[in-house]
Amino acid sequence: MAGDEALSTNELITLIAESQNKQAKIWHLPVKLIRAIARLSDFLHLPLNSERLKKLTESYEVSNQKIKKALGIEKMPVSAEEGMKKTLDSFK
Repeated sequence: MAGDEALSTNELITLIAESQNKQAKIWHLPVKLIRAIARLSDFLHLPLNSERLKKLTESYEVSNQKIKKALGIEKMPVSAEEGMKKTLDSFK
């Protein structure tokens, strides 16, 4: 299921941390450093290689148009953020 607006990975991490009453710990590492590590991993056959880094960092957004059309609605009844909060709260 997808909401009408997309949430970034950092936004999801923040929502998860908030649901646990904790502060999100998001590291901001230089892109060049991560790419250099991935290139080195290509030669050393380590898990984070260039191909996996590309898959991990590319944008992935899904469309909810098909489900909205099937339900006959123009807008989802709950925002993506509100839905995630409700889901996370249900695990408490």
